[in-house]
Amino acid sequence: MGSYIVVRRLATQPKLAHAPKRKWKSVVGLEVHAQITSASKLFSGSGTAFGAPLNTAVTYFDASIPGTLPVLNRKCVESGIKTALALGCRVNEVSMFDRKHYFYADLPNGYQITQQRAALANDGLMTFPVITPGKKVYYKSVNLLQLQLEQDSGKSLHDEQLKRSLVDLNRAGVPLMELVFAPDLETGEEAASLVKELVLILRRLQTCSCKMEEGALRVDANISIHEEGAPLGVRTEVKNIGSVRSISQAISYEINRQLELVAEGGVVTNETRSWDAEHRRTVAMRDKEVLQDYRFMPEPNLPPLHVNLKPGSVSTQELISVAALSKEIPELPEHTRQRLVEHYKLNAETAIILVNEPVLLEHFLNITESLSDVPTKVVTNFLINDLLTYCNKLNLDIEDYSTSANALKDVLKALHAEQINLQAARQLIQLLHANPTSSVCELIGQHNLQQISDLATIEAYCQQAIANQPKAVQQYQKGKSKALFAIAGEVAKLSAQKANMKIVVECLEKLLKK
Repeated sequence: MGSYIVVRRLATQPKLAHAPKRKWKSVVGLEVHAQITSASKLFSGSGTAFGAPLNTAVTYFDASIPGTLPVLNRKCVESGIKTALALGCRVNEVSMFDRKHYFYADLPNGYQITQQRAALANDGLMTFPVITPGKKVYYKSVNLLQLQLEQDSGKSLHDEQLKRSLVDLNRAGVPLMELVFAPDLETGEEAASLVKELVLILRRLQTCSCKMEEGALRVDANISIHEEGAPLGVRTEVKNIGSVRSISQAISYEINRQLELVAEGGVVTNETRSWDAEHRRTVAMRDKEVLQDYRFMPEPNLPPLHVNLKPGSVSTQELISVAALSKEIPELPEHTRQRLVEHYKLNAETAIILVNEPVLLEHFLNITESLSDVPTKVVTNFLINDLLTYCNKLNLDIEDYSTSANALKDVLKALHAEQINLQAARQLIQLLHANPTSSVCELIGQHNLQQISDLATIEAYCQQAIANQPKAVQQYQKGKSKALFAIAGEVAKLSAQKANMKIVVECLEKLLKK
């Protein structure tokens, strides 16, 4: 189970004043529900578009009208198989559908059609990079126990004023893949990194949009703690975590909550909790003292699902070929990272950051292809240290940065040609976002961002800087070469950060030797 728990006191975390001195480990397992990208539902022809008017994407089958029968959506099966292959799963030649019985007002059948006992695929493995601020990047492997197809339930809408609940069945029957991961994780950061990698894979496969804000990807986390060498502890389940960032926060909070509870002599109970994103804490929903009997039974209206596992086979109308679908799988994120390292000579951490931000990767590939004379390190530094940092400061997704790769290419072109300096390039990032229709040349001219490279002008600035920094001049002439930076900084200040610093340093060295 790897490393020991490091308990940190955060403003939104329980205070571990009485934290146990014994060595404890945390265990985290994830269950992910991914909505399959499909125009119609898993067992009916209803649409799946997000935001459709209430109860307008509902067939008689979705509403559980007697006499209606399910018809399996072929595209959903193919998407499930592609996902399973990409995650290293063993696709089963025969899988079965089951009825899982439970009562919800928004589940008109009184049961969900799923694949509990004979899933579409089993025994996968995901290996992914874990990025934790301030720590070295490392890789983690997690077993995927099974991938199953199932239908979603509807949605209950609660009217607080009228004191009543209404039901929207638009989501009833929407196709889902449930991915059940083994409890191989230890921290919130590892869980968030796993989901981030899964999102990258599903989007490349185009089997799920992964828009968590639309409910297309939902994550449940099972969390427990135990003493080193002891059996696994009682677990709690945190349901329906709504963003990748919240996954890390919710799991970290729950681990610390359990550690604090045990430190104070309490006992962790088997319960379901939800994540309160506003107050950054988990909140009890219901206990699990009574094990719910779902009364699983085979779905009598669906025959066993057979697929063709023979190498070199082709798909027919009656039988889907796994070998044929394997040829449709695109380059996966880890292969892209390896290609960036081998072809562009990037370091591993830079490759990980680029691949984790698909828009940034697209910008990198477009720029390096058209500006082959600009060093790749200059391009990656600009995209990661400047563009990505700017977006992070604004709490802005890189997808929402309103400038094209061509505009960024023009900035780097001007930087490489020494028409502007790095300070001006950073200003252009802001200006391009505020003025997406303006060209780089226009913005350089309008805001007077041209780099000053005229020797006479720079020498005048240097003379002024030498006069303004007598102490630094004295230190430099006594052999302290670093004092030159203070004088160069004065030149930058006098020139409003526009002087060509390469020429400035040469000029200062020449003047101070006289």
